[in-house]
Amino acid sequence: MPRRALVMGAVAYAPKVVTIWEGFKAWFAEQGLEFDYVLYSNYERMVEDLVDARLDLAWNSPLGWVRARRLAEARGRVVRAVAMRDSDCDLRSVVLVAAHGPLESVEDLRGKVVAVGATDSPQATLLPLHHLRGLGLEPGHDLTVRVFDVLAGKHGDHVGGELDAARALLAGEVDAACILEANRAAFAADGTVPEGLTRVLARTDAFDHCNFTVIDGAPEALVDRFVELLLAMAWDDPEVRPLLELEGLRRWVPARLDGYRALEAAVDETGYYDADGALGAMAAG
Repeated sequence: MPRRALVMGAVAYAPKVVTIWEGFKAWFAEQGLEFDYVLYSNYERMVEDLVDARLDLAWNSPLGWVRARRLAEARGRVVRAVAMRDSDCDLRSVVLVAAHGPLESVEDLRGKVVAVGATDSPQATLLPLHHLRGLGLEPGHDLTVRVFDVLAGKHGDHVGGELDAARALLAGEVDAACILEANRAAFAADGTVPEGLTRVLARTDAFDHCNFTVIDGAPEALVDRFVELLLAMAWDDPEVRPLLELEGLRRWVPARLDGYRALEAAVDETGYYDADGALGAMAAG
């Protein structure tokens, strides 16, 4: 009888996801860990399967973490975050405006049009709009929000929506655009949003991104070995480094939860999920 495999869920936001997890699966096997993965088209179904214990763990978005925690608590279950990428820590989103435009302060956005990414993007929608609320501007009342809802269900993993928002700003179709600060640098590097054409009007507080979420009842020895192997992956290992590069990290680190507080507040403000993790009107479309 084959040994029990640790089964993980992941969302297929791009073709490279198959390459990444096939590579990690082979590497884990070399280390003696039986590991398999299931790909999903969206985080909502993956999180539901995790909480229903059809999976042992999930490579989860920050919004997926919020829902998993709420669903599990409502059902008398427990989820925990065990690891994340170094690149998931201390991120910020920015509100961009035209570099030489007239907007000088957040208050100048009153009555203006602000572009955001996908409806379910923490980095390009939920968190920057939460930040603007905290500064006294209520989306839909004090300013108009234009949503570029690319591949909803992927929780902003596909950055097409925020790229479209930035392009709308460059085209003069909107007054401001919300994107991840790291993506601003990436868009400048590849020339899609050239350096010097935009400037930062506002910047969110730091937040964290993805994590490996484990459901109670998952085989502890396998989970412990999985985390041990993750944390031992070395950037200078020629077998592992290409996979780390594809997944956008230099090293795996232990998970932490403080970086999700702002997103929890944003979810409550919008009713994206209710306290029990059920989909609200915004999430249901």
